[in-house]
Amino acid sequence: MSIAATAPATTGNRVLPFDPLFLAAVICLILIGFVMISSASIEVAAVRNSNPFFYMIRHGVFILLGLAVAIVVLRIPISFWQRSGPWLLLVGFLLLVLVLVVGREVNGSVRWISLGPINLQASEVAKFAMVIYLAGYLVRRLTEVRSSWKGIAKPALPLAFFVFLMILEPDFGAAVVLLGSVMGMIFLGGMKFSQFALIVIGCAVVIPSLAMLQPYRVVRLKTFLDPWADPFGSGYQLAQAQIAFGRGDWFGEGLGNSVQKLFYLPEAHTDFVFSVLAEEMGLVFALLVVGLYGLIAVRMFRIGRRAEKLQQFFMAYISYGFAIMLTGQALINIGVNVGALPTKGLTLPLVSYGGSSLLVSCVMIAIVMRVDYELKRLQASDAAPSSVKRKKPKAGGTDEK
Repeated sequence: MSIAATAPATTGNRVLPFDPLFLAAVICLILIGFVMISSASIEVAAVRNSNPFFYMIRHGVFILLGLAVAIVVLRIPISFWQRSGPWLLLVGFLLLVLVLVVGREVNGSVRWISLGPINLQASEVAKFAMVIYLAGYLVRRLTEVRSSWKGIAKPALPLAFFVFLMILEPDFGAAVVLLGSVMGMIFLGGMKFSQFALIVIGCAVVIPSLAMLQPYRVVRLKTFLDPWADPFGSGYQLAQAQIAFGRGDWFGEGLGNSVQKLFYLPEAHTDFVFSVLAEEMGLVFALLVVGLYGLIAVRMFRIGRRAEKLQQFFMAYISYGFAIMLTGQALINIGVNVGALPTKGLTLPLVSYGGSSLLVSCVMIAIVMRVDYELKRLQASDAAPSSVKRKKPKAGGTDEK
């Protein structure tokens, strides 16, 4: 089928600048997150901050900042990100080093750099930077990646530094998400399946070994296998999360009626907000949220696939990388909440409380929307009659948005 036959829908002479289903799913998740954080944090905020709306107000501010940053990013051409890959990688590396030196410790982990009223989570920026850098590398070395181990080994060095620094924080969950995203991008770039299988086997051996190096991870693994063996000790968090799901049943206890958020379930507005959602809104609504993440993943992969067909490989790889990163993190967080995975300190993208996660997620989504926009302009240009293509622009005019 020709490109002209698959040209995007237009409104008049103007190309529709966004994927409406993709944007609607993102907005729905952000709004659901705001409502659930408002509900889950009221009691905790009243005790900790003497203001029941403390976390709700802060998260509302983060949403506005995220939307403002997304609008700015939408104006930036994709070529800028392609040129900036090595510099972003350097920024990510410096932040991971800096957080170990001057970082703020919370619950035994040093993951945040204090910037006045905002705490910057270094691993969130580092994950974003690695995807941008790797997409540019794959474009430059695509033949080498597809034909030899040498092309795969080169990006492994910065990846190893990033993973090592994340484990030192420790932020094992972020390291797993980053590693999975990078492997997925390289595989989709054309890596041989035999090579991919060997790397997966190697990771399956190395990752559990790293997890066993620290005693608290061994305890988490034992707790995951049977949280009810010690429901008031090491298994307390998972046990309370499962109670929340049990109380929610099919249609929930009603918005605001969660019992588990009343100091029974730790981190109810961050890592375990999905459990509160299931308790208050029920399994049906929880599955709807899962479906929204699935829709986001499908639309991002479709955008990436379209870019690949048009030979826009950098656009394709950043779309694939961000899709794997966002949905992979969502699946891990949901898996932890339902007791299918060991406990990880990962937020639910676009839903959980956390400024760094929300801002970086908004930037990722804005970049993919920009990819969609540029691809539609490219398709519309290729599909236009030759007489239109030869028409000169007005003096001082520009096509760039």
